[in-house]
Amino acid sequence: MQEKIVDFTQLEAWRLTHQIMLEVYEFVKLLPADEKYNRVPQLRRCSSSTPANIAEGFGRFHYQENIQFCRQARGSLEETRNHIIAARDLHQAPLEACEQLIAQYLAARKVLNGYIHYLLERRKDSTTQ
Repeated sequence: MQEKIVDFTQLEAWRLTHQIMLEVYEFVKLLPADEKYNRVPQLRRCSSSTPANIAEGFGRFHYQENIQFCRQARGSLEETRNHIIAARDLHQAPLEACEQLIAQYLAARKVLNGYIHYLLERRKDSTTQ
């Protein structure tokens, strides 16, 4: 029997995106100084928004609200990946660092999509009972 999740920090989707956010804060140190006011704050905001939205959704009472926040988290996840791809393609950061983060984001997206699917099923089950 699976243990009941009572705190958002127990969610795998939150743990993965939180870890990536921490790594993004290190990654931005590799970017050129002229990105200090452009890509750096964008990456910090969108990478921080991802686990924050998962946490906020977990705190909502209804499944639909949680699902909506998880969808917003997924959008922030994709925005972060976009900035990393741009940094890679503009040769602003080491290729290996970019590819590693992109791979982590793809794995996190898969887990987040699974969590959204789980919430959708729970919502459906709660309306048929």
